[in-house]
Amino acid sequence: MEEKPLAPHVIIFPLPVQGHINSMLKLAELLSLAGLNITFLNSDNNQKRLLRYTDIHARFANYSGFQFRTYSDGLPEDHPRSVDRAWEIFEATNLSGGPSLKELLTDIRPPVSCIIGDGILGFLSDVATTLKIPLIHFRTASACSFWTYFCIPQLIQAGELPLNGKEGMDRLLTTVPGMEEFLRGRDLPSFCRANDINDGFLQLVMNETVKSSEVDGLLLNTFEDLEGPVLSHIRTKREEFLKSADKFATSARKSISEGGSSWGNLDRLINDIMDMSSQAHSI
Repeated sequence: MEEKPLAPHVIIFPLPVQGHINSMLKLAELLSLAGLNITFLNSDNNQKRLLRYTDIHARFANYSGFQFRTYSDGLPEDHPRSVDRAWEIFEATNLSGGPSLKELLTDIRPPVSCIIGDGILGFLSDVATTLKIPLIHFRTASACSFWTYFCIPQLIQAGELPLNGKEGMDRLLTTVPGMEEFLRGRDLPSFCRANDINDGFLQLVMNETVKSSEVDGLLLNTFEDLEGPVLSHIRTKREEFLKSADKFATSARKSISEGGSSWGNLDRLINDIMDMSSQAHSI
């Protein structure tokens, strides 16, 4: 009898902060529903919080191919891990995450078909390249946010960064294609307000975002009908916007329903992972 092929096995590795974990847990659930084996890597600290405040194991109990694995994020137990200490979280995870992931990949079963990793974690590219495992970046913020980060080198080259005080906050930024008519300095995240373009956090986000052009796939946390129209309404990551909220809620529901754009994109992702798994097992 012909041996039944193993279901693909996907490692999911988020940045250990709540917003990133929530988005990637939802992706893990969708892929589990499709019958894929999923290993979700969570820091010890965040796993303890999930167990303390949620019934996380009950949520995934029906998925026989799902498991959590944990690693140390490299920070002291009493570290607050708050947004204002984000740079420390990045630094510590980039130091501890690579060795933890390599150790996991040497003995985990079934064999890993691909890694879906947080696009801000640079060590993932090094590990995936060394072990010859396909890597898909997941950017948990919006598509507009990702595209702006991707264009930071052009913003610097054009002299639009650093922002240089209140005048820079109000200035229209013309170097991000598709946003020339409405993007202003104040719309950028706080790390873009650094007075020095060599600021560590700014450089990290810029350099890691550029790496997303070199990986095997890119996932964006959005749906296709949303971002262009919403950004134009925001101009006129109030009254007119509120009036249109129902319209975009309807669009969102349509996109995740059978036949919608997000439904189709998820199908394509699953098929791509299946192909990666077939290629890995044929080597």
